[in-house]
Amino acid sequence: MSNQAVFLDRDGTVNEEMGYINHPDRFIILPQVPEAIRLLKKNNFKVILVSNQAGVAKGYFPIELIEEIHQILQERLRKEDATLDAIYYCPHHPQGSVSLYKKDCSCRKPKPGLIYKAQKDFNLAVNKSYVVGDRFKDIELAHNVGAKGILILTGYGKGELRYIAPNHPLKPHFIAQNLYQAAQWIIKDAYSDR
Repeated sequence: MSNQAVFLDRDGTVNEEMGYINHPDRFIILPQVPEAIRLLKKNNFKVILVSNQAGVAKGYFPIELIEEIHQILQERLRKEDATLDAIYYCPHHPQGSVSLYKKDCSCRKPKPGLIYKAQKDFNLAVNKSYVVGDRFKDIELAHNVGAKGILILTGYGKGELRYIAPNHPLKPHFIAQNLYQAAQWIIKDAYSDR
């Protein structure tokens, strides 16, 4: 099972959803996130963050801030005996104001570029992996790579479930209250498939 991964969205899934995180003080990890990551790692999953960070392309903050926040995230997780195997993010946006990052790329979710990069880097069985997020673009991403998609009700999740889900052609494989409940379901599901 070591070639299975759980791909996590960042804002609204791992940390509080606050719009654009434009300062480290605004980065607050949600309850039970370290426990969820520890549980997944204990069960031999790679745990990989995949995140759209269009604030860079829109000129709201420099790319260095993303790196700083991800360093803070890993440090805080390490203190809780939990670490991410990797972090991949897309700083691009087709309507960006910073020319270097203004483009329609293949890595902006729900496009599969970030997951395909992780698949190559870690030799992952993406079709036996999971995508967890608070938006339907995460469910679309899961569908686009043949993984199972889990919607969590933190961040934008409750609103997405109420207003987007009824008319969306894709359905999550599971709806969880938070990342910890998603992790529990993933482990149960993965073992039932063996």
